[in-house]
Amino acid sequence: MLDQNMKTQLKAYLQNLKTEVQLVLSLDDSQTAQKLHTLANDIASLSEKVIVIEDQSASARKPIMQVVNPMKQTAIGFAGLPMGHEFTSLVLALLHSGGHPMKLDAEVIEQIANLEGEMNFEIFISLSCQNCPDVVQALNMMAATNPNIKTTMIDGAAFQDEVAERNIMAVPSVYLNGEVFTQGRISLTEILAKVDTGAAKKQALALNEKAPYEVLVVGGGPAGASAAIYAARKGIRTGVVAERFGGQVMDTMAIENFISVKETQGPKLAAALEEHVKEYHVDIMNEQRAAGVVSAEKTADGYIHVELDSGAILKSRSVILSTGARWREMNVPGEQEYRNKGVAYCPHCDGPLFKGKKVAVIGGGNSGIEAAIDLAGLVEHVTVLEFADTLRADQVLVNKADSIANITIIKQAQTTEVIGDGTRVTALNYVDRATGDAKQLELAGIFVQIGLMPNSDFLKGSDVELSARGEIEVNAKGETSVAGIFAAGDVTTVPYKQIIIAMGEGSKASLSAFDHLIRTPAPTDTVNA
Repeated sequence: MLDQNMKTQLKAYLQNLKTEVQLVLSLDDSQTAQKLHTLANDIASLSEKVIVIEDQSASARKPIMQVVNPMKQTAIGFAGLPMGHEFTSLVLALLHSGGHPMKLDAEVIEQIANLEGEMNFEIFISLSCQNCPDVVQALNMMAATNPNIKTTMIDGAAFQDEVAERNIMAVPSVYLNGEVFTQGRISLTEILAKVDTGAAKKQALALNEKAPYEVLVVGGGPAGASAAIYAARKGIRTGVVAERFGGQVMDTMAIENFISVKETQGPKLAAALEEHVKEYHVDIMNEQRAAGVVSAEKTADGYIHVELDSGAILKSRSVILSTGARWREMNVPGEQEYRNKGVAYCPHCDGPLFKGKKVAVIGGGNSGIEAAIDLAGLVEHVTVLEFADTLRADQVLVNKADSIANITIIKQAQTTEVIGDGTRVTALNYVDRATGDAKQLELAGIFVQIGLMPNSDFLKGSDVELSARGEIEVNAKGETSVAGIFAAGDVTTVPYKQIIIAMGEGSKASLSAFDHLIRTPAPTDTVNA
């Protein structure tokens, strides 16, 4: 099951086990079960602390492998074969169940350990989903800490009947004690806020008590990471507040135009960015959404105030806004009703759930045509709908799509409505703009790939000027209309939304912020350090 290179690496990791770990197998006669059996024995052969036990009564769901600490009575389940993106989740489950320390703050571990009541989490995933492992690993750390918490990763492709029964149309989909808990990416902090209602209030109070920053970066994507590094290298107090570190990059599968790096994946690049930022002891505040910005001229203390959704307020002498962008929506009837019920925005994540079915891709740019090519190997048929009379994608991608038999491209098509049966998408209505004829496509899934919207809603009503498209207006130095407030990346009017451009803009905005600081008196005589 595992090649020699993987065995060598895994053997080295398993040397960190402090206590015995049991791999409890409940199998059926499927091919997946055979592979799971082989995988378990391969792992056990690499460490004397790993024991394989076959117990058909251990679980009603089969095939499944549970990673068990017999002393603590913790259990982490993997229903299906945890390979692909989920292999790392399995390795971490082994290490954490075997006593290897988690990369969590002591207070977070204590908070998890003190949670009361039985919690049984089921996480439906696809092995090609790059967002799913983060959710699986967050919940697995909870299960490895608190024996009252059980988790099971469920590969939707291996349990299609269960996926159909629960009408699961997007991953990751998390159930708690049989009820829907959440869909999509969610962090450990957000999970704890949902199950421990007092956590968010405590965190807001802690944020309010933080000393003012000299540079506060709002947003943790490529622009924000670059800005933070350039600021911290000046030796000044720097903070980053972000809804999620990595931003839109976390949803990008393949990156092949990042200069000096031949190819990489979005989550891998995001992790590298965060690691680099942490090298400079930047104060990173994750899972925090900005709700507003107040200029220094309008505050009593002379600092710029960044208001957060949690109610907390952060203060800084200068602020760099790098909140990035999000997927643009179709804004047609039925889109919100059937979001995650057939309407999707990530073909890599949700594509496997539509295996053997008909789907549509909305948008004929690079992302749309790439999505169609990616989906064509999984689904019965892909129809690409492009509003314009020409495709905006690179010709090499168009040629590739044209060569694939189960891809149809329709130009001058205006999507008008998403149709469903109340639980899932069944069709899509569109108008042929050349003839005016109304048409309908019967399908199971719709993947929207029509560009990005700037994450600037929190600035509406503020003194920061926005363009007609909602982008932050900036000059050549990254300065906004408000003194001391700078902006960089996809949220701004800078053309060409590219990772490498965002990084350059972030560093430029940071240098401009530093220039502002050395030319502007501090609000008080005491420099906050």
